Order: sequence, then C-alpha cells, then structure tokens
Amino acid sequence: MCGIAGILTESIDLREEKPMIENISKTLKMRGPDAKGEYVTADTALIHRRLSVIDVENGSQPMRFGKYIIVYNGELYNTEEIRDELKSFGYLFDTHCDTEVVLKAYDKWKEESVKKLNGIFAYAVYDEKDKSLFLARDRIGVKPCFYAKVGNLFAFASRISSLLCIPQIKPIVNEEGLNEIFMLGPAKTIGKAIFRDISELAPAHYMVYKNGEIRISQYWKLEAKENHETADEAIEHTYSLVKDAIERQLVSDVPLATFLSGGLDSSIISKVASDYYKEKGMELDTYSVDYTDNDKYFKKSLFQPNKDSDYIHLVSDAIGSVHHNVVLDNRDVADALADSAIARCVPGFADVDSSLMLFCKEVKKNFTVCLSGECADEIFGGYPWYHRKEILFEECFPWARSTAARRNILKPGFLKNGEDYLHNAYEQTVALTSYLDGESRLEKRMREMFVLNLNWFMQTLLARKDVMSMESSLEVRVPFCDYRLVEYAYNMPWEIKALDGREKGILRKAFENELPYDIVWRKKSPYPKTHNPVYFDCVCKLAQQALDDKACPLHDMLNISAVKDLMNHPDSMTEPFYGQLMQTPQVLAYIYQIYVWIQNYNVEFEL
Repeated sequence: MCGIAGILTESIDLREEKPMIENISKTLKMRGPDAKGEYVTADTALIHRRLSVIDVENGSQPMRFGKYIIVYNGELYNTEEIRDELKSFGYLFDTHCDTEVVLKAYDKWKEESVKKLNGIFAYAVYDEKDKSLFLARDRIGVKPCFYAKVGNLFAFASRISSLLCIPQIKPIVNEEGLNEIFMLGPAKTIGKAIFRDISELAPAHYMVYKNGEIRISQYWKLEAKENHETADEAIEHTYSLVKDAIERQLVSDVPLATFLSGGLDSSIISKVASDYYKEKGMELDTYSVDYTDNDKYFKKSLFQPNKDSDYIHLVSDAIGSVHHNVVLDNRDVADALADSAIARCVPGFADVDSSLMLFCKEVKKNFTVCLSGECADEIFGGYPWYHRKEILFEECFPWARSTAARRNILKPGFLKNGEDYLHNAYEQTVALTSYLDGESRLEKRMREMFVLNLNWFMQTLLARKDVMSMESSLEVRVPFCDYRLVEYAYNMPWEIKALDGREKGILRKAFENELPYDIVWRKKSPYPKTHNPVYFDCVCKLAQQALDDKACPLHDMLNISAVKDLMNHPDSMTEPFYGQLMQTPQVLAYIYQIYVWIQNYNVEFEL
C-alpha cells in the first residue's frame, strides 16, 4: 500500500512550492516509508510514498507510460488476468507490480478500465497532453481518497491532513460537519470529510478533472438479481467464493500473517491461509489482541456474549499456526487516543482506534501484510440488529437508534436540527436500495439493512482499519470485501443466508467441516475492548482536560455537568452511543479525541 497526493493549479508555480510539497509528502510517510517520488511542473504536482509489497525492487512511482503518469495506492487481486489480456493486445511489461497493469489498462480502456479491476485501490492518472486527471476508488471503499477544489486549485490525497498542508484549503467546519461529528460520529456520510473545503470520492466512483471542471461517475452499484440456488448449492458457492477471495489476497513478496480473534470470520481466513501455506511448506503466523487483566473484568452483554481468549487457541491448534497474543496496557491505550485521532484527521473511534493502532505497531515488527475479517457481518447478517424483530423494522440506523446519549452530552439547543440531519441521512441511504418485484417485506428490509450496513457501519470499520494499520506502515487486506462476494451475498435469500436460524448461518455451514465445532457455532462477538477500570480512570482524566479548557470551542458545545455526571455514574448511559463498540468509557474518549483534533488541526467553526 502507499500514500498518494496531487495538485493541479494555474494560480501558483508549483516548482516554487517545494516546502509545501515536502510537507504533503511527510504526512504520507507512514503510508509509504520505503520510497518516495514526485512529478512536478509549473501547474501539476503528483506525490507518492511507497510501502513495497509486490515487486519490491521495481514499481517506483510516479510511473509513466506515454502521455500518462500514475500515482497508485492499492492492491489488485486479478493482476495476472488483466496483464495477460493486455499482452494479447501487444502490451509489454517491465515489472511484476500491479501499478504498471493499472496504468496500461487505462491506456487501453480509459475510464472503462476501472471496471476490470478486482482489488482495493485509489489512484490518479494524469494526462500530460490535455492536462486532465482521472481519479478512481475501489468498489467497497477500502482505500481512502479525498479531494478539494478551491478557486482554480484542485488537490487530492490519501489523507485529509495532506490537503490541509495547502494554504488555500482551510480547516473550517460548519454546521453540517458538526452534525456529522455529534449526530453520526464516529461514522460519517459517504462523500463528506467533516471539513467544509474537503470532500471524499465515494466508493465505486471515478472522477475526471479537466479545465477546472469536475465530472464524477459511478461505475458499480449493488443490483437486485434473481437467485434460485438451493441451500446446498449456496453452501458450495459461498465456500468457493470465500476461499478464492482469501487465496487471491495471500500473494505477497514480503512477510504475511493473519489477525485471529477466535471468531468465525478471522478463523475462516486463517484456516484457508494456513492450508495455502502448508502446500508451500510454510507455517502461518496469527495475531490476536487483548488487554491487561481483561479476563478479570469482562462483563457479558448482548453484544459481547463471550471472550475471545477462550477460543483463539482452539483455532490456532487446529490449523497449526504460530500464534502471537499481543496484550496491551490500558494506560497505553488511553495515551494513544490522541495519536489515533490525529492520524484519522477527523474525530476518531475512541479506543477501538487507539488499541488497533498499538496492535498493528506490534505486528509490524515482524510482518508487512495481514489479512483481517471485516465485512462478513455486514454482508452475511452477523449483527444482532438483523435478527431482533423489534429493531429490524425501525426507521433508523440500528446501531444508533436513539440520540439520547448524544443529546445528553451537548449543550441544550445546540444543533437543533440534528435529528432531522440524522434521519435524512438514513432515508437517503435506504433510497439507494435495489429490490426485485414481488419480494416480501422481510426480503426488502434485509436488502435495506445490507445497504445501510455496507454504506455506514462497515465504512467506519474500514476507515479505522486502513488508517490505524497504515499509521504503522502495515498493509491489511480484507477478503470479505471482494466485490464478487458482496454482490452474491446481496442477492442471497434471507432464509438461506440465515440458515438454521443463525447469524451468518450460510457461512457457518460452508466451513463447518474446516474448523472446530465450538468455533463454527460460536455466538458473534465484536472486536475486543478493554473492561479494566484503569482505562476508565484514564479517560476520565483526559476528558476532564477537554472540559477544563474554556478557550477551546468544544467547551461551548458540551453540557459540562452532564459529561461530569457520566464520569461519576458510568452505568447511567443505558443506550449505546454507537452499536456494541461505544459505551461510557468510549464516549468520554470520543470527547477527548474531538478536543485533540480541534487543537491539532486548528479547527475553526463556521456557524
């Protein structure tokens, strides 16, 4: 993986802006610590930082072919198929990297080329002749891409902080941005980036920038299609698609491992990867994360019914992996809240972010690439809200059904249109759903839930995984995000998807002969968080820092007494702030991260 950025402008001579270009490059260094490259003319700058994974010796960027120059961040999983097709048209290749394949595919098929790519990516192709730029992002949105247009200056980057290095782009947040933070956060609307001047290129979209004009097109979307498979056929189809997606993502010229929580999804990935490695006479390394004394303080809940630590070694022993358990100190997790918020460039995901960042730093000591299980719950119906009828048909985001916890921490009257903003975001997402004629109310709602989860809950997790892993210069791949698998799951009848009345029933049946019984039929459990009171004490102190700073704009947005009451009575918050992952400690951490974000980026508010 890599970091990319670029500027097109007529108002300044970019050859005289070396300090700014160098600052942009520095913001991308952790995404690409192995090499850097730049293409700079009077009106154009393309910036690249490389994390070398495939064809380490070659593949330097920006890469040129004819009049086209590319900066690319990503990984293709059908590189050989596209390369062979291009060879049939007479194209020759100097490297084994996928960057050259993407570049020459654009030369051959132009805008249509992105439809041929199966992978995770964000890239830009600059046409030197007509001074236009083509910018594209993968279908699911695994790799980030942000852009800004201010006057006659256009810029894009993998990170928001890179764009903020450009003086014309201001760190201003208006009421819309505040609604994103307080009504939706840590989620955000696809296409938005909190800051007024910055937007996000949505997943499955490409952009053409030419003569000061932006044209954006969608090249892929979920479409309802008939599926007449029997349950047995669906089991076989699911197995083959999942296995193929995983095996395609095991290709690497540098050391590779898997994340293993002891849950179904990571166990499937680790099992397939282990078998693949054994065929090559190699052992797979697996990694899990936990917290100091977490077993001692664990509390069972609807969302977290059991501990990962009870299951991990069942899988590791069964597949024969070399397992590493990373135990994080609770104070370190709290201390890392600031760095993780700064890395995300928008208010973060509390310790769900900071713990992952610390975990990835440990993994990076020995590995450069990992596979992780994100997306399976979203596409195969793994979350409780798919299965609880009292939640399923509510017209709201099921992971944030009430704004009570959000309103409680805000000053009365602040963001008075917040609920309308939230509901509009919900309705606009549901409107994207594709149905078949004659489908039942349940089947239609399951399609809507699929779209809601794909466009919201999963986007939050993917942004977290990308930023926190790349902050450690670790590439994390997500096989369940293979668009072929997503399309297939979208059109699977619910009674087959929830086979045997279980969440992810079809996935369990597909791999029931591959893993221990207790793993296959284990109740869904989310990413582990700390239950240690030491962490709560730490975040209370950090949140108090934010409350005490009366000069910070955040002070005038919060209901100070309500936040203090939350510190003193943590069990008073009965409704989750954001699904299973944010309770009182995480809400306090979120407040602190907003504070750090405002201070670090000198955020101004326009109300």
